[in-house]
Amino acid sequence: MVKIFLFIGSILAGLSVAGGAFASHALKDRLSDRFLEIFETGTKYQMYHALALILVALLLNSQENTPITMVGAGYAFIIGILIFSGSLYALSLTGIKWLGAIAPIGGAALIIGWLSLAIAAWGIK
Repeated sequence: MVKIFLFIGSILAGLSVAGGAFASHALKDRLSDRFLEIFETGTKYQMYHALALILVALLLNSQENTPITMVGAGYAFIIGILIFSGSLYALSLTGIKWLGAIAPIGGAALIIGWLSLAIAAWGIK
């Protein structure tokens, strides 16, 4: 899991930087200020949680006994990024408003990731 989470976290962090650059250069004149703000929110949350996934990988690497909640946190962060940020990207690029209703599902996954990480941290000896 360490290698997978570290790899995915690194890729997602890099894509976040690329997405932010894409928004500030290529999308700046193509999207309304509101949709550009939505896209940028997606890139910010993607970066925050890609770094959280990297943290999970590093914590897993430092533990002899891997708490299942730590692994669950990693998966929750991946799912949350894909759903939360993905729905915001799709909403901002297409203007299809119902896509915004999907974002809270991803947000819930991100919250579950943080709660799982907190539970795992509590059990570290």
